[in-house]
Amino acid sequence: MLSKLFVRNIPFATTEEDLSNIFSNAGVVRSVKMPLDQETNRKRGFAFVEMQTAQEAARAIEHMNNSYVGDRQIVVEYAKERRVA
Repeated sequence: MLSKLFVRNIPFATTEEDLSNIFSNAGVVRSVKMPLDQETNRKRGFAFVEMQTAQEAARAIEHMNNSYVGDRQIVVEYAKERRVA
């Protein structure tokens, strides 16, 4: 799963479409998911971005990590594999 990225510190006004457009500079974006808080139904300030290939994901990390989206400096890293017990 080296094509799935975890992006944090995203401005709350940012949409999935915004992130898709931003990350498309690094390659083909397969999906963007921005989880919502279950109680408030508001964005939580992070997202998962899946790129088409591992090479595009590496490029996205290289170019997007510590860059700015709006007034916030985002952090982009590989998403950790979720383990189900």
